[in-house]
Amino acid sequence: MTTSSAVAPLRAVREGNAAKRAAILAAARELFVLDGVERTSMDAIAARAGVSKRTVYDYYGDKRRLLIEVIVAAGESLLETLRTAVADHLSDDADIPDLASLEAALTRFAVQVGESMLTTSDYAATFRLIAENGAALEELADHPLAQAPEEAVAERLAHFARRGLLDVPDPRLAADHFNALTTLLATNGRYPARVDDGEIRTVLTEGVRAFVRAYAHRG
Repeated sequence: MTTSSAVAPLRAVREGNAAKRAAILAAARELFVLDGVERTSMDAIAARAGVSKRTVYDYYGDKRRLLIEVIVAAGESLLETLRTAVADHLSDDADIPDLASLEAALTRFAVQVGESMLTTSDYAATFRLIAENGAALEELADHPLAQAPEEAVAERLAHFARRGLLDVPDPRLAADHFNALTTLLATNGRYPARVDDGEIRTVLTEGVRAFVRAYAHRG
């Protein structure tokens, strides 16, 4: 699946050197979070990345596009984390014969994704950037990443509905409910770095239990 190259306005001006691109993104993310987007200059980003300001402009065009690319890169990383967790716990080959097994598998899935999202600095930084700047980034509204995580979860929930374990008339809505009861509830409006590991696991476990009770097949 292509992501940042799928929407023309979000494409970089020049691909250039991969290591320099990564250094620029990392520097921009750090400074955007530390000083705020408006107060961060392209000179400061270039200095922290160890490149010239011309290189920053050549690779990303302007600060707005750089901010979007920082958020998109984190979204791609999150999607990869989610796909890995699906493969680890919710694949077609997973040993999930009954509802109890499914609840256990969904819990392991939610904990793996949730702890990755909520305790790593990259995700924490991106959550803060989205909270502070997301309303002004209309370019991201129709980006493939905006729906991809929920769609991946929806596909797995539909799979288990077909196996007779869940009652899921609308898989996409069910995926939204799953997310609301797990990762969104775990953050509870706070920046991820402020969430305690033990609290994360408890909230995610109870969220999965509530979801399974609501969506368990009772036919």
